[in-house]
Amino acid sequence: MVAAGAISLPIWISTSTSTKITAYYNVKPRISYPLKTPRNAVGPILFNKSHSLYPLSTFERNERHEHHFTPKAVSSSSVESAEEPATKVKFQRSLSLPGCSTSLSLLGTGYREKVFAIIGVKVYAAGLYINDSVFSRLDTWRGRSAAEIQQDTSLFNMIFEANLEKSLRIVLVRDIDGKTFWDALDEAISPRIKSPTAEDKAALSTFRGVFQGKPLKKETSIFLTWINPTKMLVSLSFDGMPSSVDATIESTNVASALFDVFLGGDPVSPSLKASVANGLEAALK
Repeated sequence: MVAAGAISLPIWISTSTSTKITAYYNVKPRISYPLKTPRNAVGPILFNKSHSLYPLSTFERNERHEHHFTPKAVSSSSVESAEEPATKVKFQRSLSLPGCSTSLSLLGTGYREKVFAIIGVKVYAAGLYINDSVFSRLDTWRGRSAAEIQQDTSLFNMIFEANLEKSLRIVLVRDIDGKTFWDALDEAISPRIKSPTAEDKAALSTFRGVFQGKPLKKETSIFLTWINPTKMLVSLSFDGMPSSVDATIESTNVASALFDVFLGGDPVSPSLKASVANGLEAALK
């Protein structure tokens, strides 16, 4: 029996299997053990430069669920979108975005979690999209494992510095006001810019203006698109794909700092970087 007005919070803890506690304030927690994901489960597909298909299966490694790209056959219905397992958010496998000259392909997905009073709360899911041409520039890393790729900062620097479009799609999984979202993002960006120039400050001001005064509802999508290492486009969509660009950020320091926030040495979403590393491993076999 759950008391009237009780609030439910799902909490994942580390055990030999993935364990979920559904906790209600003022009520004794209830523990449930979900079924493990089958090792042959079919999930997201990665397009490599020859357009081969790599579905994404979920498996348990070191007692934690991770993404892993493995070549398997998939049904046509699974080609259209890929589900981020922790949040159940679906990502299209390819996107055509305002300001981009070509469609971009999904490379990996993950989620962002914030801890409040020792309770981890998922804030958003994220998916990284890239121009498939980038694979032709990464021959040096062919045959490397995902673990090696994930630790190699030079590879991610190469991806960022490539004069090819890439985009991060963020999908909110809870309501949040624009100022709170920006403050959290700025908290991660600013320390990565040691001596901001006037150009950097102007870019950050423009970036902040996109979110000020906007209530960002659950399922809102935020697109951060790097056209090149010096130019980034910001688009918001409250009901699907964006039809226009809300802001243009022209600052190498801001653009590189934001890329580092998600794919650098201390990413805000470790699950996203791990998934991207697995995608690169499969594409660079």
